[in-house]
Amino acid sequence: MTARYAIYYAPAAEDEFYRAASAWLGRDVYTDTPLVRPAIAGMESLDLDALTADPRHYGWHATLKAPFELAAGQSTESLLAEVAAYCGQRSPFSATVNVAALGDFLAFTLAEPSADMRLLHEDCVRRFDHFRAPLSDFDLARRRRARMSAEQDARLIAFGYPWIFEDFRFHMTLTGRIRDEAERNCVLAALQQHFAAYEGPHVFGGLALFFQPDRDSDFIVLDRFAFRG
Repeated sequence: MTARYAIYYAPAAEDEFYRAASAWLGRDVYTDTPLVRPAIAGMESLDLDALTADPRHYGWHATLKAPFELAAGQSTESLLAEVAAYCGQRSPFSATVNVAALGDFLAFTLAEPSADMRLLHEDCVRRFDHFRAPLSDFDLARRRRARMSAEQDARLIAFGYPWIFEDFRFHMTLTGRIRDEAERNCVLAALQQHFAAYEGPHVFGGLALFFQPDRDSDFIVLDRFAFRG
């Protein structure tokens, strides 16, 4: 299988929010280096490496355009140029974030709906779709293992990912699935306390182009572009 790209929201590498969340996950996605996780009260008995394995693989981010292979005739350079051009036209905006449960996993989410975030998501899905190769049979089968409506399946074919537009839920993932409710509530309380300084208004000021050389490799940041509109 070939390399994949993704267009994600990620704070700048020097941002304190990025640094704190990346330390929790245990990896810096800008440098692709491991980080020492801080000791967090209330989680001494848990295997935190296992708990964060899935989000660590992707790096600290929120999905706006899900991972895709490049279409024939497109290049990394042309994709980078298009993302840079788009970010040059966008203005930063603020929205309130907090730590919450989304089903069985925990994430930073939006405390209330944001029209600016919805527009950013829809722009990314549509504007960059011509860079995306059609899904392979492997990826179609993999995605269809999840329960989807007919409309979601149609979006999977049209845009390479089913949970978009009305189904979009902004989230920056902090854990893998925690099936046990008592354990999930315990971890939620600990993370809410640990990340209390970062809950509240957050300025969204750019996009990052992520890259995965192959399916066995972790994602890394190719470049990040600030909003300059």
